[in-house]
Amino acid sequence: MFLLNVPRSRCALLAAVSAVGLLAAGAAYAIGNKHTSTTFKGAKVNAGFVTHEHKDGRHTLTWSDDFKIPDTPAPHWQVVDTKGNVYLLNRLKIKDDKENRTITLPTYVKDIAKVQIWCAYAEALLGEARFEPPVK
Repeated sequence: MFLLNVPRSRCALLAAVSAVGLLAAGAAYAIGNKHTSTTFKGAKVNAGFVTHEHKDGRHTLTWSDDFKIPDTPAPHWQVVDTKGNVYLLNRLKIKDDKENRTITLPTYVKDIAKVQIWCAYAEALLGEARFEPPVK
């Protein structure tokens, strides 16, 4: 039988350092799956940003706490992909003053270059935030 002559305190220290390293690697992986856009800029929206996350093979978008829904008749989420295709998505406000703070994108949206806030009533761009580089 081969025994190492290593004090228990060193073994405990080595185990602790290994555990911290694994936790750090796990946190880095989790952060690597989230992407943050630039700040919204536009005619009616000039604050807040969007966080992208990949969950269960689907893209999800969530606006930040400092994002304010513009006071317009029909503001919607709108996404532009890297090829310039535009996808008009969910309305920001829904029934009973609830909000679509997080949306899951349809599977046909393969990447995201920009997130826009679009007024469907006036057909006007209210604000835009970019992902640099685009989210794939």
